[in-house]
Amino acid sequence: MFLFDYSEASFAPPMANSHIGCSSREKKVELRFCMDPKRRKVDSLGSTHLSPFPDEVLERVLSLLKAHKDRSTVSLVCRDWYNAERWSRTHVFIGNCYSVSPEIVARRFPKIRSVTLKGKPRFSDFNLVPENWGADIHQWLVVFAKAYPFLEELKLKRMTVSDESLEFLASSFPNFKAISLLSCDGFSTNGLAAIATHCKNLTELDIQENGMEDNGGRWLSCFPESFTSLEVLNFSSQHSDVSFDALERLVTRCKSLKVLKVNKNVNLEQLQRLLVRAPQLTELGTGNFQQELTPHQHAELESAFRNCKNLYTLSGLWEATSLHLPVLYPACGSLTFLNLSYATLQSSDLAKLLAYCPNLRRLWVLDTVEDKGLEAVGSSCPLLEELRVFPAGPFDQDINHGVTESGFVAVSRGCRKLYYVLYFCRQMTNAAVATVVQNCPDFTHFRLCIMNPWQPDHLTGEAMDEAFGAVVKTCTKLQRLSVSGRLTDLTFEYIGKYAKNLETLSVAFAGSSDWGMQCVLAGCPKLRKLEIRDCPFGNKALLSGLEKYESMRSLWMSACNVTLNGCRLLAKEMPRLNVEVMKDDENDESQAGKVYVYRSVAGPRRDAPPFVLTL
Repeated sequence: MFLFDYSEASFAPPMANSHIGCSSREKKVELRFCMDPKRRKVDSLGSTHLSPFPDEVLERVLSLLKAHKDRSTVSLVCRDWYNAERWSRTHVFIGNCYSVSPEIVARRFPKIRSVTLKGKPRFSDFNLVPENWGADIHQWLVVFAKAYPFLEELKLKRMTVSDESLEFLASSFPNFKAISLLSCDGFSTNGLAAIATHCKNLTELDIQENGMEDNGGRWLSCFPESFTSLEVLNFSSQHSDVSFDALERLVTRCKSLKVLKVNKNVNLEQLQRLLVRAPQLTELGTGNFQQELTPHQHAELESAFRNCKNLYTLSGLWEATSLHLPVLYPACGSLTFLNLSYATLQSSDLAKLLAYCPNLRRLWVLDTVEDKGLEAVGSSCPLLEELRVFPAGPFDQDINHGVTESGFVAVSRGCRKLYYVLYFCRQMTNAAVATVVQNCPDFTHFRLCIMNPWQPDHLTGEAMDEAFGAVVKTCTKLQRLSVSGRLTDLTFEYIGKYAKNLETLSVAFAGSSDWGMQCVLAGCPKLRKLEIRDCPFGNKALLSGLEKYESMRSLWMSACNVTLNGCRLLAKEMPRLNVEVMKDDENDESQAGKVYVYRSVAGPRRDAPPFVLTL
């Protein structure tokens, strides 16, 4: 993969003085962007030089490199490697759709078959990005239709996708095989019908958490009766009923189906029929668990789960209760990922279920399991590597249930391999966090979300500075950090000094002054994404990162103390950055309500709506 976030050098061949292991004469010539039509290595004087390896050998070797950082690095060694990497790449990852244009991508990589593209800033998930902000996929598809008619795979996240774009996609790429839409908007089930009708070789249709207009489940009937190639089908986020007859026929025909995630309108009796027809599934997202079953139906469903010998991921389980959870037990032994984020389980129910899941590596739960449930996690899941605890009622201030520091510590004592945590709670202490990271020092992702803004250590009343100080001092592999609670600038001093491998930092309702953000920007040598909301940081903090922004993917600031003049000065000093301001209060002309800063080799975007001011 190739990440379009690094430096402009990634889009052009290495300059003559950057050649490694090349002759002195080669270092004197001016290198051209692309190879000649016959792909010979011809310098600007017209002579041909020999490579230590034939093109075919070098391209074959480079094709074995999978990490985008490795491929980006080898492309900068010399012109031969640049060209070999260029011609051997088949997948490209673009972390910001405005960091580069589709035309530049097409010129740089002529053989792409798979594209992953991200659009809006992550805070759009929290409704902080206005509607109609941008990130439309259509122009990308128009360019790709000409440059990559052999495109097979498209994965989009936070992009705007219209039905017209899906229809264009379905008709423009005859060998198209896989589409994934995550947190996208702008389309309806009519667009899905176009994909089902025209993509004859489709193997993956993955629709998750989208702002989709739901016109019913008739689109599943658009798959031809001769269609049998589907391997992944996920429509769990669709709200309306689907045509179950069409779904059952589709599942029956597709013998290679490995992933099936249905929506909550599929009941238990229907689920049993699907499992009988697809016992080969490795990932299953169930429907609603509220249906009353007769003893015979219960036994049939339990038998169907028992026959799923290869199941390792289980999700869905809407409204699951202790009444029907036992039907899952026969399939739990092989599970490595259990997603219970839609199941309002109590602690006793979770404890019983986990007793049958000795091989879990990933677990998502709601905070209805409370600390007792997390104690069961610690005692039953010694191999656990990832834990996410979501709030069942994030906006309910009077809620009685939830998890605390006690459950967090209990998990860390029993799950010493934990390296990823997302933990929503309403209270925490410095001592508990310090204990957690001592027990689990290999955290790469630590996301602690204390839901009450400015909440201190609930036992001592002190700021939570020492908690996050312990995190960055102990967890030397830390790549992503989300901080919360009452935090002074001391927290950010710790982060800037100790978080040497940190790539993404998310901050909300924290800090004392500009000094906090200045400490982060002066340290954290690998920082790529900085997300800040509702903090006291202003122009001085913003302008302290002039050198850092060149190596970062993006900066987001909203509801801070940044002004338009500060943003204008940043844009003047760093002309290669796109500095965009989304104003919240039209009556205050001086304040910059939302600021989005990112690098781009394509220059300012041409589709900015009127409420986005590009400086």
